[in-house]
Amino acid sequence: MLKILGKAASINVRKVLWTCSELDIPFEREDWGAGFQSPSQASFLALNPNAMVPVIVDGDFVLWESNAICRYLCAGSTEQHLLPATPRARALVEQWMDWQATELNNAWRYAFMALVRGSPAHRDPEQIAASTSNWHRHIGILERQLATTGAFVTGAQFSLADVGLGLSVNRWLLTPMERPHYPAVLDYVERLGERSGFRTFGANGEP
Repeated sequence: MLKILGKAASINVRKVLWTCSELDIPFEREDWGAGFQSPSQASFLALNPNAMVPVIVDGDFVLWESNAICRYLCAGSTEQHLLPATPRARALVEQWMDWQATELNNAWRYAFMALVRGSPAHRDPEQIAASTSNWHRHIGILERQLATTGAFVTGAQFSLADVGLGLSVNRWLLTPMERPHYPAVLDYVERLGERSGFRTFGANGEP
């Protein structure tokens, strides 16, 4: 059985868990990360030298990086709805996946560490304000895309891109700060709420 290493509160672990839910893949999960077993242990570093979760162990195969894991799970499934086979449709899904993991995540990092985690290293008001503003700007990019598609990020069909972005929007909504009103994003969350994977691993009270 697929083994997932990482604590359930981690947004990147939840990305893998939600993907498993969509594909009906059974798994076992072990708690690793802050508050649990340390990824800095030698046994974990042998699997991922970056000391980061998630990691999957699928028989004798080990893989890290959440987007790579999600793509791997899709490739091994008979289900094709999350990651299309045609090059252009797949490229659009992967474009938004990579945007979420790089541009969007980097925008919220300082503000999230300050406002949600209460990190002593993230107390600079100017940097909090700058990160918050940048976070809103990036969600605004998603707002315009969703207003265009009227459904999910790449069009009428839910895809793997919506897994990461759904978790990111949930984090944006649960962070204690003032937010612009983005109606297409709010409608998007309502649509995601129809999916059991989002209810379990996304809108579950964890930012």
